Amino acid sequence: MTPSPQAPHTGHRFTVGFDLDLTLVDSRPGIRAAYETLVAATGADIDIDLVVSRLGPPLKDELRNWFPEEKVDEAAALYLAAYPDHGITPSPALPGAREAVAAVRELGGRAIVVTAKFPRNARLHLDHLGIEPDVLVGGLWAEGKAVALREHAAAVYVGDHLGDVRGARAAGALAVAVPTGPYGPEELRAAGADVVLAGGLPDFPAWLRDYCDAELAPPA
Repeated sequence: MTPSPQAPHTGHRFTVGFDLDLTLVDSRPGIRAAYETLVAATGADIDIDLVVSRLGPPLKDELRNWFPEEKVDEAAALYLAAYPDHGITPSPALPGAREAVAAVRELGGRAIVVTAKFPRNARLHLDHLGIEPDVLVGGLWAEGKAVALREHAAAVYVGDHLGDVRGARAAGALAVAVPTGPYGPEELRAAGADVVLAGGLPDFPAWLRDYCDAELAPPA
């Protein structure tokens, strides 16, 4: 699949979208801390090790495994209220994250972040780590991410989850996967990833240069 890399009406040569959790940010320590706070507040029996091993889907989807439906909204509110104080500081950028975003700009592109995470908390992560996308869109998961990717004419979407691959493909974007989340390279390829960067985001700048040379070079 070779989607058009042009991003119309933006003044940029192309747009690249990035997922957040386990693509740009190792949010596992922060999510663990926020869940520990939730357990302390509610007494719920949550297997936090299991939770942090399968990050990606929306918060309420995970909470439904531990709370009855009538308690999910309350649990989500408690978790989200605790997250700024407990979830941000412990969570580092993944190797190559800042360089990947910088590479997009260096080549004349626009970098956007499209994530299932609550937008306020996503912004806090990015600000804390000094990662500055041109656009941040939160609260979208899997095929739902295609709405924002199409709106911003993203030619490429980079993520760690099978849901990210599905979102990219639904948007007609090139699905570039990194094995820094719950899935390995073969699982990502089997799910339909067009490109798997086995070394994670440190491999992205070189790949992007090759992509731009092939897709954006002026006709001979």
